Amino acid sequence: MKVTIDGIEIDVPKGTTILQAARMIGQEVAPPTMCYYSSLKTSGGYCRTCIVKVTQGSAANPTPMPKPVASCRTEVMDGMVVENVTNKDVLEARKGVVEFLLVNHPLDCPVCDQAGECSLQDLGYGHGAATTRYEFPRREFERIDIGKYVQLHMNRCIMCFRCVKVAEQLTDNRVHGVMHRGDAAEISTYIENVIENDFSGNVIDVCPVGALTDKTFRFKSRVWFTKPVDANCDCKKCSGKVRLWMKGEEVLRVTARKDQWGEAEEFICNTCRFDRKKTSDWKIEGPTKVDRHSVISQNHYNHLNELKVQILKQQKALGFMDINKRP
Repeated sequence: MKVTIDGIEIDVPKGTTILQAARMIGQEVAPPTMCYYSSLKTSGGYCRTCIVKVTQGSAANPTPMPKPVASCRTEVMDGMVVENVTNKDVLEARKGVVEFLLVNHPLDCPVCDQAGECSLQDLGYGHGAATTRYEFPRREFERIDIGKYVQLHMNRCIMCFRCVKVAEQLTDNRVHGVMHRGDAAEISTYIENVIENDFSGNVIDVCPVGALTDKTFRFKSRVWFTKPVDANCDCKKCSGKVRLWMKGEEVLRVTARKDQWGEAEEFICNTCRFDRKKTSDWKIEGPTKVDRHSVISQNHYNHLNELKVQILKQQKALGFMDINKRP
């Protein structure tokens, strides 16, 4: 099946969604997502940040769809034409979606452990407005204790449902979910149960904001001051393939490895995540390849060297002389 997204045509198998097709093309045309997670079934369709405009439904029926659609839930039809970044109405509508997501979100970035790797920060910077029109008190919740490993900040939650999907699909006994309805809806545990199972820590990795954070990493360091390295171990519960966030020789935290879309490549167990905090527990593979556009890459290993090489090549092409070789 052929689909055209922002003027780029691609062949995809039947059953592919618009979002999946856009990701096959590349990041330059892929819509942003906050609730969709490829490895979690039934995820997506909640946040509406991935909306696109279908200007041609299919080759057989070229009628455009009347309203923007959620690309994560809309399957491709043969001959479909889709506009994302090339459509001004889509960008304006997405700007409105971001404004709604930020309506009740507190300005906790200076104290939030998610700062520097927060999907909502990136979304707000790329698609949001510079100022807010909201003049009313923000929604607030009483803080509850959901266990010794995971810290819940409900005030920061955007109701993406990812953590609920993780609990349903990875764990044996889900004890948390969405309580109440409408503006009063919140992520909580049933009668203050504690989230305790071998894979509960994965709710931290899938959370796109700072609503669920690692208590063992709490306030220890900003992510851009740490050095992420890939490592593995022989684990009977999971694959043992993780990412270590180090400061010197100290392992500050352990997370799953994430792909270019910010999604965990493989979920890891709590033993690897919380109990193995020594370098002797791991086989270090080498530095993590960090996207140059991420704040985490600042002053990190090979990225700085690559930048120096590029600058030297540009200077050489422009005829600049090496200062050290001047007469």
